[in-house]
Amino acid sequence: MSAGQDLCSLAHRLWPLALGWSDASCSLPNRCSFAWLLRGCNRSAPKDAVAFHVQGTPGVKLYVVHETQSVKLPSSVCRWPLAAGTEVLLAMDAPSKDVGDEKVRISYFREAGGVPVGRAMLYLTCVEVSLDTDVSRSGAVSRTLLDKATWTWGPDGHGAILLVNCDRDDPKAETLDNQDTAIRSYAGTGTSHTRNPLSPMFFPPDFPFLQPFPPPDLKDMSQMVLRTRGPRTIFAGHRLLLHVDFSDADKVGVFYGGNNIALEEYKHVLGGSKLAYTVKPSRHQEESIFYVEGLAFPNVGFSGLVAFHVTFLESPEKGLLETPIFTDTVVFRVAPWIMTPNTAAPLEVFVCSVDNNEDFVAAVGAMAEKAKCPLTVCPLLENRQDRWIQDEVEFGYVQAPHKTFPVVFDSPRDRGLKDFPVKSILGPDFGYVARQAPEGASSLDSFGNLEVSPPVTVQGKEYPLGRILIGSSFPRFGGRRMAKAVKDFLVAQQVQAPVELFSDWLHVGHVDEFLSFVPAPDRKGFRLLLASPSACYQLLKEKQEEGFGEAVMFEGLKEVPKPTINEILANEGLRKFNNYVQSCINWNRDILKRALGLAESDILDIPQLFRGDVAIGAEAFFPDMVNMLVLGRHLGIPKPFGPLVGGQCCLEERVRALLEPLGLTCTFIDDYFSYHILSGEVHCGTNVRRKPFAFKWWHMVP
Repeated sequence: MSAGQDLCSLAHRLWPLALGWSDASCSLPNRCSFAWLLRGCNRSAPKDAVAFHVQGTPGVKLYVVHETQSVKLPSSVCRWPLAAGTEVLLAMDAPSKDVGDEKVRISYFREAGGVPVGRAMLYLTCVEVSLDTDVSRSGAVSRTLLDKATWTWGPDGHGAILLVNCDRDDPKAETLDNQDTAIRSYAGTGTSHTRNPLSPMFFPPDFPFLQPFPPPDLKDMSQMVLRTRGPRTIFAGHRLLLHVDFSDADKVGVFYGGNNIALEEYKHVLGGSKLAYTVKPSRHQEESIFYVEGLAFPNVGFSGLVAFHVTFLESPEKGLLETPIFTDTVVFRVAPWIMTPNTAAPLEVFVCSVDNNEDFVAAVGAMAEKAKCPLTVCPLLENRQDRWIQDEVEFGYVQAPHKTFPVVFDSPRDRGLKDFPVKSILGPDFGYVARQAPEGASSLDSFGNLEVSPPVTVQGKEYPLGRILIGSSFPRFGGRRMAKAVKDFLVAQQVQAPVELFSDWLHVGHVDEFLSFVPAPDRKGFRLLLASPSACYQLLKEKQEEGFGEAVMFEGLKEVPKPTINEILANEGLRKFNNYVQSCINWNRDILKRALGLAESDILDIPQLFRGDVAIGAEAFFPDMVNMLVLGRHLGIPKPFGPLVGGQCCLEERVRALLEPLGLTCTFIDDYFSYHILSGEVHCGTNVRRKPFAFKWWHMVP
């Protein structure tokens, strides 16, 4: 209900009445803008009075609530009993033009008397005090009948949304926009998505983030509109207080510029140590626009919900406390950080330039060009010989009805690339978030161990944004686990319910070493790829039986042992270890089928062998083909250097046979010396910013 309120101190009464506020919209045929409830008419009635009659001026609508029935006046009933349960409801559709311009009169009667034994006159001054947000999620603030003080999920849900203002609109600033109390805007000749320049960089001339004049910092924020209507002399004698709960104050910031347009006039008025702000309504404007920014993502102890209140206070005589007359409340939910899966369209590919990986960078660049996707190369000066850009960051985004922008999640690993996200990615309309591991980071805290599935439905439960996949030591007792701070953060976002997999059997321990997703034209729109020692042994056995047992691995690679198919199949130690690896992958296969609602036909087994032992963990025996770069229908797959059969690598041929029928193009990239022997592959050495989901996260029900 809009914020109208009975102003007891402004109602000049000839007979005392007990007045109280009630949101009695349920008693009215149509919801009114302003309402009052009169109770206790019997207590203030003259002695011996048993009935009353009530009437008002044209601007006042009257209802009598008697024996649970609401009757609009005038009615066929002229007099009403002064019973304990009888109430009079007053409603007004518009604020007053002058003080006391509407009136209500109550006449009291004895048992059979025709002449009133007493009258009471109430002079009414109605004002509107309303705090409004984009409750309907249309992208603009509007008046609505929806409950502003609650927030609900789903396509029919309601409630305002707040973005964490975690970008840096002024590249010269030293902090994120949500870490200061100033309004930032980059109004030069820069670009809205441009970061500090890297070299070399390749962009198509029409790429969208090369457009000049980015939006100011205010456009990252959500509007909150305070409306005040009624005689301005009323507001001069009362106080309007905008306030936030103490528990929410460190989660939000509010800026207000009065009637000014210039950014430098906007002041930080709420948030942090500022719990309340006195608003002085303009004599000429009925609306005051506040800009609200999020300071923190949902996390342990913070659901993401934040409430703001505006309270209309009566100024008492000197020395007395102010009396609250009315409070209006709005609730925001801070938008979650959302990951994007391999199946989402690529927008930008990242790779590091380090010593002796020129051919790899060129191959990735050629693939990005085929996919019509810009390439950003992080130079040696920025990466400090750290090539594992997948492990350092994960790209996602935040979204509200009025704006969407990418946000990079910085892992706790903090090696050579630790400064890259802040120095070279954070910028105008490109946000940043990080979590640390106070207990010390392990390999499982690198973001090769953080993936997300495409959208799935599991036993009728929809996950329209997919489910996050993280590796752990489960089901093994002890071992390595993802840092609690990172895992808690991912769980708290609510919209991509994480699934914990078993990855500690690997030496590095990342989920991207044994799984990937690729787009598909049928079924669920994707296939899950799993590394499979069983499929590899089956393939090699087939080739042996076809007479190719002496074909060797790693043909063309210098100073690399070249076992034959016969030798691999005869190596009992290797076979035994891969049986163990297959059992670990099978464990994850069952988890993934249950957690993602997959059938066997949704899974493709990619031939792969591993080496190592149970103590130190498994590593790929030849370049790990599931650790691939997915750019739409273009796949950049580690070149396996498998046995040549008929002049063709039999491993490549098998993978082509599995993936090309899905409309995918396979490009095998040589990463043997530049990545594979360093315990990583193509996916580990690249990263991709992808297009956000078309589905709006607030339409789901977690």
